[in-house]
Amino acid sequence: MRFRLLGQSGLRVSELCLGTMTFGQQRNSWGANKEDSRAVFDRYVEAGGNFIDTANGYQLGQSETFLSEFIAPNRGDFIIATKFTFGGKPNDPNSCGNHRKSMVQALEASLRRLKTDYVDLYWMHAWDGITPQEEVLRAMDDLVRAGKVLYIGISDTPAWVVSRSQAIAELRGWTSLAAIQIPYSLVERTPERELIPMCSALGLSVTVWGALGSGLLSGKYRPNDTDNKTVGRLNDPMFAGRRMNERNFAIVDEVTRIATEIGATPSQVALAWVRARSPFIIPIIGARTAAQLDDNLGCLNVALSGEHMARLEKSSAIELGFPH
Repeated sequence: MRFRLLGQSGLRVSELCLGTMTFGQQRNSWGANKEDSRAVFDRYVEAGGNFIDTANGYQLGQSETFLSEFIAPNRGDFIIATKFTFGGKPNDPNSCGNHRKSMVQALEASLRRLKTDYVDLYWMHAWDGITPQEEVLRAMDDLVRAGKVLYIGISDTPAWVVSRSQAIAELRGWTSLAAIQIPYSLVERTPERELIPMCSALGLSVTVWGALGSGLLSGKYRPNDTDNKTVGRLNDPMFAGRRMNERNFAIVDEVTRIATEIGATPSQVALAWVRARSPFIIPIIGARTAAQLDDNLGCLNVALSGEHMARLEKSSAIELGFPH
């Protein structure tokens, strides 16, 4: 494992980030129990990883609880990133969203579950379209000044909101953003229109979720596959760019052909393509088992040729639209 700087900071983070949405079974049937989660965590650390991504809402907080036990012996060795916005109480309208009260309450609860007095990177999980950006930024700056947060970032938010937020923070002397988190893969290339060029211009790291298209790019799903329980998730509107359709299966076929040619797995090829797109990009790899994680880690040993990159980009090309 090599390391990259997080945004324009001096913080060294692994070139692959470990996603822990699968740690726990409180919310989703595809989650992992503590023993399997520990095996995934240990394998990632053995590979040299230090960058771990979670959220207050992952498995209703169980992801953070598991992590607290895993990182306890060497807390300072890890870059722990968690999030706020979601995970509130059903009957309390102020227990979620991006406003200061929600943010502070969410952070305090995360710190208790993680059994730590600070988080390395704190994400706004998604733009709520309501809270003024100035309120979000000043509240996050206060948390940094209090020593409870070291760096800040924004996830799943339009480019104009991120760029305006960065300008506000810089002009007012508040803590600047270090990174954004977005979905990006061969079957979801729309971030190339605004988000990725913005990050290149502003020096923001891009942590990428869904680099395997919710598993579609692993090659294990085929057209007319109606038996696998994961098919429902692939067709969920939330994962619109990764639906099981003719275009996406054509991309999967190209990924599979290249994987066969170079002696890799389709997952490794898909991750290698994402990694090669920009030095700012850090894929988040999630796994339910250590074997799945090993497969993903194998992308570090895959170097795609110019011909392979061209074939993948041609098969997955999108219209950039006006004004591009």
